[in-house]
Amino acid sequence: MAQELNDDNFEKEVLESEKPVLVDFYADWCGPCRQQAPILERWATANAARVTVAKLNVDQAGATAARYGVMSIPTLILFHGGRERARRVGVQNERALTAMLDEIGS
Repeated sequence: MAQELNDDNFEKEVLESEKPVLVDFYADWCGPCRQQAPILERWATANAARVTVAKLNVDQAGATAARYGVMSIPTLILFHGGRERARRVGVQNERALTAMLDEIGS
């Protein structure tokens, strides 16, 4: 299960993490977000040694979503070393998620 993020814990759980963190910016009402969820869960389980997967509800953590310019959901942002390293918008398959992680060499 992906870790739930909010405006209060984002910095500690994502930006201060030594491990790469893939954040799924989503909303409960979003159909494509609901499509992305099971794909992301399977991928997170298969890649748990390489990356942490977390979810941030944009309706409940609007300040963080705005800080990163999230305008469409789902948006997946990969953070490592305290900064954004890769971003994808829209539903991504497991192969695309792996390619995203491979881009940063983790």
